[in-house]
Amino acid sequence: MTLNMFPARKASFLFLPAFVLLAILFSSCGNTRQLVYMQGKFDTAALSKINPPDKVIQKGDNMNIIVYSDNPEATKIYNQPLIVSASPSIGGGGSGASGGPSGNAPTSAGYLVDENGNIEFQGLGLLHVEGLTKPQLKDTLYNRLKDVLTNVYCTIRFLNHKFTVLGEVLRPGIISIPDENINLLEAISLSGDLTFYGRRDNVLIIREEGDKRIFGRLDLTKPEIMASPYFYLKQNDIVIVEPTRKKIAANDQITGRNISIAATVVSTLALLYSIFRK
Repeated sequence: MTLNMFPARKASFLFLPAFVLLAILFSSCGNTRQLVYMQGKFDTAALSKINPPDKVIQKGDNMNIIVYSDNPEATKIYNQPLIVSASPSIGGGGSGASGGPSGNAPTSAGYLVDENGNIEFQGLGLLHVEGLTKPQLKDTLYNRLKDVLTNVYCTIRFLNHKFTVLGEVLRPGIISIPDENINLLEAISLSGDLTFYGRRDNVLIIREEGDKRIFGRLDLTKPEIMASPYFYLKQNDIVIVEPTRKKIAANDQITGRNISIAATVVSTLALLYSIFRK
């Protein structure tokens, strides 16, 4: 009976490395899966349409507005003088990445929306623009200028479109962009992507609309986020990426190690003090 036990023990020792290897493989697959964006099947019928929201003008916005017509000379009085400035930059944390062609480009100083939601428009005076979209402001300007200019139209561009990315990203900070339509994935890529410790399943977006502050949470592992109203970022949005439990555990381990080292140093100094004191 005792002799028959040895083959069983031998077999168990042979199977043990296999079980360990399988456990490591499954663990690795689980960890990798946590880092993958947009997992699962895509509902192409629901997600194929791209509908970025119209940006609403807010207090503090700075807008470039240029008026055109068939008479350039008559149009001049409604346009700000052009100045030469550096091209807008993209990037967070002082990355200094260029957001457009190298060199300087002529632009205008822009119309700053004051605390009352007004701008002092060249040639027209005070205009209330807060709460309007770009198409609505274009219609307003057209109605004001159509009787004095022939075939009038205008272009409007926001000069200070920015948002903030904080937390577990490679380069947290305030990011200014020349493009008004940017989605959450693009914003994260401009921040250098999430770190290994960043939670991809619970990204927080803080948004101000009028006098209200609203909050949204998105799971970057789900394709359905592309249909969320928070997928496209708005002016002054704040994106916060939370750390995973692994980051907290790693910090606890580092703290414990530092305490252990400090205790060892103190014990050694106390021992040396007692020796030399004798």
